[in-house]
Amino acid sequence: MPSSRFAFLLTCSLVLSFYSTGPALAAAPAQVLEAEIVIYGGTSAGVAAAVECSRLGKSSLIIEPSNHLGGLTSGGLGWTDSGNKAVIGGISREYYQRIKREYDRPETWAWQKSSEYNRYDPKSDALWVFEPHVAEKVYRDLVQEYKIPVYFNERLDLKKPVLKQGSQIVEFVLESGIRVRGKRFIDATYEGDLMAKAGISYTVGREANSQYNETINGVQKVKTVKHQFEASISPFRIPGNPASGLLPGIHGDDPGEDGQGDHRVQAYCFRMCLTNHPENRIPFPKPE
Repeated sequence: MPSSRFAFLLTCSLVLSFYSTGPALAAAPAQVLEAEIVIYGGTSAGVAAAVECSRLGKSSLIIEPSNHLGGLTSGGLGWTDSGNKAVIGGISREYYQRIKREYDRPETWAWQKSSEYNRYDPKSDALWVFEPHVAEKVYRDLVQEYKIPVYFNERLDLKKPVLKQGSQIVEFVLESGIRVRGKRFIDATYEGDLMAKAGISYTVGREANSQYNETINGVQKVKTVKHQFEASISPFRIPGNPASGLLPGIHGDDPGEDGQGDHRVQAYCFRMCLTNHPENRIPFPKPE
């Protein structure tokens, strides 16, 4: 695979930017933004929702708190976890087909030849492993193709109420003071702040099997046979010394009984792409 620069999920900056359908950034938006479908979050789900809205003849806009489009997919998670890829269809498969077409272009391979990468199959219709900058390019091409306005570096103001008529959201306010109105709203972020502010019920963690009469929900110890982190890395502050205590973020509690629910969420982290090409590296600060 052609190596890439480090790719991070970036937080919002102080500069308000709007990704237009042209090569230049448009002026700052008006104090009121409005569309039939308002999508909060420019993640993979958010872009896919906006594309489908356009295909259905509905107007939409995307509000993205960071200055990147594509969420984890373009933020460093360039390996698609899947079982049977034949069941992946719709806009998802279209996306991976577009990724493949990007890598069909010789100029995309900056650091090696396509023939040197065994996961690239010129006969396949899709490619499931990719670089972050290629992933984001495909998303930007999509919103440009469908003329979907994307407002970057804009975040929901958690200090202001989300306005509703009955059970329907009608408006929310951004930290910049801009009001956003629509007929339907989609929270496509990972955090779900708009959903929570609108009073929608939600669950943190895994529900127990018993809650919805399921069989593979909740804690799974017996059936979990992969991804057990078998690397020889000590969890203690002083390697090999339990008396020194556990490193931050590590707990020594038992996960619970099989099928039992919990209130845990996956750890937030940086997804980094490493390269063995010195000229393709950028410096980054050492964590404190």
